[in-house]
Amino acid sequence: MIVWIVFIAFVLLFLALDLGVFHKNEHVIKSKEAGIWTAVWMGIAFSFSGIIYWLFSAEIIANPTGLTPNNAVLKYITGYLIELSLSVDNVFVIAVIFSSFKIPALYQHRVLFWGILGAIVFRALMIFFGVALITKFEWIIYIFGIFLLYTAFKMLKDDEDNFDPKNSFVFKQIKKVYPVTSKIQGHDFFVKRMGVKAATPLFVALIVIELTDILFALDSIPAILAITANPFIVFSSNILAILGLRSMYFLISRMLEKFRFINYSLVVILAFVGLKMLFSHYVELPEWVSLAVISLSLVSGVLASIFIEEKEEEER
Repeated sequence: MIVWIVFIAFVLLFLALDLGVFHKNEHVIKSKEAGIWTAVWMGIAFSFSGIIYWLFSAEIIANPTGLTPNNAVLKYITGYLIELSLSVDNVFVIAVIFSSFKIPALYQHRVLFWGILGAIVFRALMIFFGVALITKFEWIIYIFGIFLLYTAFKMLKDDEDNFDPKNSFVFKQIKKVYPVTSKIQGHDFFVKRMGVKAATPLFVALIVIELTDILFALDSIPAILAITANPFIVFSSNILAILGLRSMYFLISRMLEKFRFINYSLVVILAFVGLKMLFSHYVELPEWVSLAVISLSLVSGVLASIFIEEKEEEER
């Protein structure tokens, strides 16, 4: 339990430093700054694999499945890369939400900060119940596997360009429950006008982002549970990946149109993990195979986007 407390305290400390020190004065996040922060968060995440090795070597953390330190590290890195890769799709949706509600670039970091904080709480609950279900009912893994294959198929067929947050069920329900103003007043989530307290577009965008993150977690949590059911590895790899989501958003949101084939990479990753879950009781793949498939899928998607010209794509 002490390990969990220390890890959560570590996460909260970094979040406090992020908003209270490094981004105390609101400003537009430029690509260079976003790149530096993305590198910092990735550096912290990969360095944490050393902590994972030490925890399992010293037998400090609960290890019901008997993972070796090396295996634990491989599972942690694989889980981290899965969450990181699936976050790319999340970045696209966040960009659409900000554009739809006309959120100024100056306040986008603040909205994402509170969005990430909420995501940590919801994902912790989903991981806890997901691990509990797999531990108690082994057949649940087949349900997760089928769900991931369905998600991969849906992602392959769906046109995300049709997503409009203002026509979403969530936005319509918020307007029914609470007054919403179309005006933005600084970084405030609520404003008072003529004695009536109303939610600003910043708050509406925050709620929509929060709920869409829960939908994304329905994909990513089962995907990581396919790698390992060790709750600390699942939680730490997932949380460290979403902590870097804010800087990743500012880094790649402007380049999303260039990564035309990255969606196919995500389809391959989800389909692979889904199949791994379905055949988990019959075929046991070495951990490096999962890591290789995920890494190769991402690299292939990026390289294809860079080197295949749009004209060639249209001719096909």
